[in-house]
Amino acid sequence: MNLPDHGANPLLLYKQMGMEPPARIIDFSENVHPFGPPVFLKEIWPDLQELVSRYPDPEAEPFRSAAAKYHGVSLHQIGVGNGAAEIFTWLARRYRKKRVALIEPAFSEYRKTLEAENVEIAAVELKEETAWKLDIAKTKRVIKGCAALYVCNPHNPTGRLVPKSDLLDLAEACRQAGCELVADEAFVDFTGEQNSLVPELNAHPNLIIVRSMTKMYAIPGLRLGYAMGAPSIIEALKSGAAHWNVNALSALIGARCFEETGYREKIIQAAREERQLMKGFFHEKGCMATDSEVNFLSFQLPDPQRSGQFFSDMLKAGIVLRHTNSFHGMDGRWFRIGMKSTGHMKELREAIAKWLEDN
Repeated sequence: MNLPDHGANPLLLYKQMGMEPPARIIDFSENVHPFGPPVFLKEIWPDLQELVSRYPDPEAEPFRSAAAKYHGVSLHQIGVGNGAAEIFTWLARRYRKKRVALIEPAFSEYRKTLEAENVEIAAVELKEETAWKLDIAKTKRVIKGCAALYVCNPHNPTGRLVPKSDLLDLAEACRQAGCELVADEAFVDFTGEQNSLVPELNAHPNLIIVRSMTKMYAIPGLRLGYAMGAPSIIEALKSGAAHWNVNALSALIGARCFEETGYREKIIQAAREERQLMKGFFHEKGCMATDSEVNFLSFQLPDPQRSGQFFSDMLKAGIVLRHTNSFHGMDGRWFRIGMKSTGHMKELREAIAKWLEDN
């Protein structure tokens, strides 16, 4: 069955499953937290109307300057995109007809965008028997002859954090191999900036970092992401972008988001508390769960052979999980859940517990 490659589209999922959606649906398949955007967005919303009648800044200001200030980098080291997804189309063009190493399972857009540009993919497969831990030595062997290595940190879909020392080891190995290291840090906000490679940009000219504003600030509809790297790399990436690729509302709202220190702390704490509760629940029920450090985790039933029936039964109950059919190496035997409100997480635990008891 051809299921959607992404979460956050439950009605399409029900349609492709050939199921009538129930009146009430709780969507755990997407990773946006439940608290909504920062409060300032409602406060300034009436003032944003005038931006709609003007062309946006072609360099995505004031967001680009705000991001540079927040990260302590120069303007020339930042390129802004219509979501991180657009950045990955730029990167795929950069590696057209070359060879790229991917850590899998991984975000499906890596492989999809690369294959569209006839890129040869060398996969480094994470294994459930080693708790999805990245094998650094194996990865170093695979990057030989590659134009780039893609690493998602924290990793999606497991939520595991790769130690910074390991990533710097890989960055040096990539440099020696004439390979670029593409670090997708879409979820690093949930672990703290101390885990980001941004401070290493100047020391590693072969490093490209991709960031997203979607997850931490709950603004997926605005589509806002950015890449950081050497000025020459950023200039080359942006050469493939459409003029005015970032709208004026996104640029202004995104710039303000960097000021939200208290908001970030609240989101990080809430995600940590719900994640720990879920880990304890899965341990109690005999389910395997990934060692996540972010606002989602993946789990496996005590009997993975029953995963298909479990997924279908949850959908009938209005519980939408993220299937892993599109994650190479998980292949539908695991499920990913985003951390939602305390009440919704309680409902999820009750639904899973009842299913396990009845089946």
